[in-house]
Amino acid sequence: MLSMAAYAQQGRGPANPLVALDTKTIPLWQGPAPGAQGTDDKDIPTITVFLPRSTTPGMTAVVICPGGGYGALASNHEGRQVANYLNSLGIAAVVLKYRLGPKYHHPVELGDAQRAIRTLRANAAAWQIAPDKIGIMGFSAGGHLASTASTHFDSGKADAADPIDRVSSRPDFAVLGYPVISFVEPWTHQGSKKNLLGDNPDPALAKDLSGENAVTSKTPPTFIFHTNGDTGVPAENSIMYFLALRKAGVVAEMHIFQRGPHGVGLGMDDFALAQWPGLLANWLRVNALLK
Repeated sequence: MLSMAAYAQQGRGPANPLVALDTKTIPLWQGPAPGAQGTDDKDIPTITVFLPRSTTPGMTAVVICPGGGYGALASNHEGRQVANYLNSLGIAAVVLKYRLGPKYHHPVELGDAQRAIRTLRANAAAWQIAPDKIGIMGFSAGGHLASTASTHFDSGKADAADPIDRVSSRPDFAVLGYPVISFVEPWTHQGSKKNLLGDNPDPALAKDLSGENAVTSKTPPTFIFHTNGDTGVPAENSIMYFLALRKAGVVAEMHIFQRGPHGVGLGMDDFALAQWPGLLANWLRVNALLK
């Protein structure tokens, strides 16, 4: 399987090589991924590309992190369906298949998300993506991963042999759907914590990976939605993260819907919840992320 980077470097295909890879799945690394414990499908982090009907220079792009408690991936209703909606707004989307616990623990999952962001940014010009309009979006445990990528990032290594490693892993914005946030509060989703950190996690690491403690003024603008009826991952997760963003002076918007269980995805089977994608589109327009 030929990666997008290799495809672009070989100069084959149309002017925008991303077009030729629409709906294609590509590995994030040419060889074994850092920390790989095997060569099975579950050991190979990938992104699957979904493109708008028309692609134009300066597109916004989003890395989507499906949820699943860091033990599975809900890649349909929290991946492909969401990518299709973003495509309808003219946004390029890639669905991330990150490695999972209990086989893989932090920082492997974060490294996969960072690599996805860097991959888009390093190839922004060739793929008609705006390098300063690359966001990350996540649901449930994928929301935890997206918030972690929003609070733990670097500017890249200028002398790295791999050009992808030379660019920043900081997302320019984040979208969090009913996210797992805290690993230290009573409302912690214990399954996600265990899968990511193991049976006996270091308390200091658990605190550091609790998003409400990690927000700074450099955390990117963030859109959040949750439901008050969510008993799997209580809304306190989103509320505490929003308050941390507000305290740090970060642009943020949050919507807490009255009803709805955990894991609603786009929520299209519920009239009230089905409004959140439109609210997101409005927020993206207000923040100059939609043309």
